[in-house]
Amino acid sequence: MSSHIVTPGPYRATKLWNEVTKLFRAGMPLKKHRQHLRVYASCFSASAAVDWLHELLKNNSNFGPEVTRQQTVQLLKKFLKNHVIEDVKGRWGMEDLEDNSQLYRFPSTSPLKPIPNRAPVLRKKSMSMMDRESFFKFRGSKKFDKEILENVDPETQVSPMESSSGETEGCRELTEEDIHVIWKNVTLTHLQKLVGSGSLEDVLDPAQVSPKFIVYNMTKVNKHGVVSLEDKTEDLPHWVLSAMKCLANWPKYDSNQSSYPGFERDVFKTVSDYFYSLSQPLLTFRYYELFVNILGLLQPSLERVAIEALQLCTLFLPPASRRKLQLLLRMISRMSQNVDMPRLHDIIGTRTLLVQTFSRCVLSCEEVDDLDELLATRLLSFLMDHHQEVLQVPVYLRNAVDDHVNYLKSLTTCPGSAVTMPTYSFCRQISTQEFEEQKLSVSQAALADLLENLIKDKAMSVKEKKKKLKLFQKEYPDIYLRRFPTTESEAQLFADKPKIKPPMLLSIKKPKNFSIRN
Repeated sequence: MSSHIVTPGPYRATKLWNEVTKLFRAGMPLKKHRQHLRVYASCFSASAAVDWLHELLKNNSNFGPEVTRQQTVQLLKKFLKNHVIEDVKGRWGMEDLEDNSQLYRFPSTSPLKPIPNRAPVLRKKSMSMMDRESFFKFRGSKKFDKEILENVDPETQVSPMESSSGETEGCRELTEEDIHVIWKNVTLTHLQKLVGSGSLEDVLDPAQVSPKFIVYNMTKVNKHGVVSLEDKTEDLPHWVLSAMKCLANWPKYDSNQSSYPGFERDVFKTVSDYFYSLSQPLLTFRYYELFVNILGLLQPSLERVAIEALQLCTLFLPPASRRKLQLLLRMISRMSQNVDMPRLHDIIGTRTLLVQTFSRCVLSCEEVDDLDELLATRLLSFLMDHHQEVLQVPVYLRNAVDDHVNYLKSLTTCPGSAVTMPTYSFCRQISTQEFEEQKLSVSQAALADLLENLIKDKAMSVKEKKKKLKLFQKEYPDIYLRRFPTTESEAQLFADKPKIKPPMLLSIKKPKNFSIRN
């Protein structure tokens, strides 16, 4: 069953729901079935529906091949709840559909979700996107369009010919606020070009975009392009970061090292539990509609466009969220490609498990959205494969901002005055030897943290804890010796455990043997 691409625009998730509903209703094969001595015409079994719809979703470019059979079952449950389908007795509204031989049919009318009518937002004296592009297109030009500047909306643009009080000056220095506004407007202009005319303003409120976040995410990065946070309280906890590094570099740094059975699953659960505990997804609720629309660009012919659009959109994120997203994607990408990584699930493959585990931690809707799980799966799968490009600092954006700033400097600088421009510092490059030393120290710290967690685990039985400590001592004797330098310190760990008294029967004297001849 062929389908068309649901292009970017407002309420794209609702449009996708209606698209899948129409395709399923038009293409699902209907047959005559017998059940409980009765014959039902024009119906289908739940398992047949799962088979057909699963193939549709996997081959549909709006969703992709990462969709699982279980996700298809969940979607059919939502179809039943929304009366897209009903059972052969006309019942619906309950999410009790299972992957079995139960029979279902289509109701006489297929309920499609209504598309809300959104009134256009009119802004007084606002610039059109063509005007903005003209305003920012300074490369090689020698003229400055004063007419455009006079029509600048002070809420969205800052004219270099106006002071902060709104009074026109003959000339003045560019402030840090001016620079931030330029960063924001250049970014939005580039994004508008990528997503197409008219679609951006329908899914993004420019007033919600923080230029400070854009500047920080562009400039405060280490040599790997990962955001460096000044406020360490916003960073990943040390124990989570240690667990993530352990999984990303499995089997640690020595292929001969091993650990107790299930060790990697425990570490993986530690990481997943943390990301599930976050109050918001990493892409934030605010930008859900924006990223759902970027998904409309994930077509083979538009892959480069999608990557550039995601580059810009992820700059809008709070720096702490962007950093966590970067580190999470680096970890799961390495895990999915690591042939030495043990299976983390008895049935599901590693890549599928990673996508299913973290998709809703990356993208989810604050309100009820019946397709958000499928859309999140599609986006995370793409990010896993292209995260290095998506989350790198876009050099072209920096160059565009520099060109605009330099041109405005030449126009607004008074004779004899200097324009103070903000400077940005970057992390110091270190030698290979220093990197290896730091890498070793980090791995040692991570193992030490894991040992402490094992020691403090109150839910584990004494017998099991002794067994795992013995295994840890065997594999990592140096780390174990630092924690327990003497046998007394090791014995102290279990010293407070109550001693079990011997059975009272042992204290009873055995009766003397006697003979029946007595």
